Amino acid sequence: MNTNSKLEQSWLDKIGEEFDKPYMQELKQFLHNEKAQGKNILPPASLWFNALNNMPFEKLKVVVLGQDPYPTAGHAHGLCFSVLPDVKPLPKSLLNINKELQSDLGIDNSHTGYLQSWAEQGVLLLNAVLTVEEGNANAHQGKGWERFTDSIIQTINEEKEHVVFILWGAYAQKKGVFIDTSKHLVIKSAHPSPLSAYRGFFESKPFSRTNAYLEEFGETPIDWQLPKNSL
Repeated sequence: MNTNSKLEQSWLDKIGEEFDKPYMQELKQFLHNEKAQGKNILPPASLWFNALNNMPFEKLKVVVLGQDPYPTAGHAHGLCFSVLPDVKPLPKSLLNINKELQSDLGIDNSHTGYLQSWAEQGVLLLNAVLTVEEGNANAHQGKGWERFTDSIIQTINEEKEHVVFILWGAYAQKKGVFIDTSKHLVIKSAHPSPLSAYRGFFESKPFSRTNAYLEEFGETPIDWQLPKNSL
């Protein structure tokens, strides 16, 4: 596992003590053992904390919660739902996210699934589990990452105000159950996967609702339009 020194400094100041706790030591050993068995862990180690390293704590405005990274090599890069610029076709959940964005705000992002520009504007695209074994979805659930990412959400909940939490699907909603709705906006809907998108994800308008809330409290809204040239 990357050492805590690899974490952006403001996040290290907030949650650095987690790295010294027994559960993180156990997680580190688990990942070491997986590598020793020749298993390919995704994304690359340098990108495990990519979601946090894209922005200092102070600049965070929005949190989108995902589950675990894409298990296909070359897809995941540490931001939930996002894929690297050259990935085609896009994952189906991401296609539905783009479809809802076009319905909500008239923005067409069908050219890419690379959500880096959202992250750079203060959108924390956080998976509950930060690693996965190639070809084996959910393989690293229950190994310690969930406790680590819970600590991130709890810190945001307690130390910031007027953050938008976007919780798509039952898994994310359960993980965010303790968020204080008196000082944050929580947007809940069905998950954008093809299995559930028509059960409340479509027409939920999360993007316009997010921006309206940010503007209400004096924050710059998110430009959801993804660049044509992502690199």
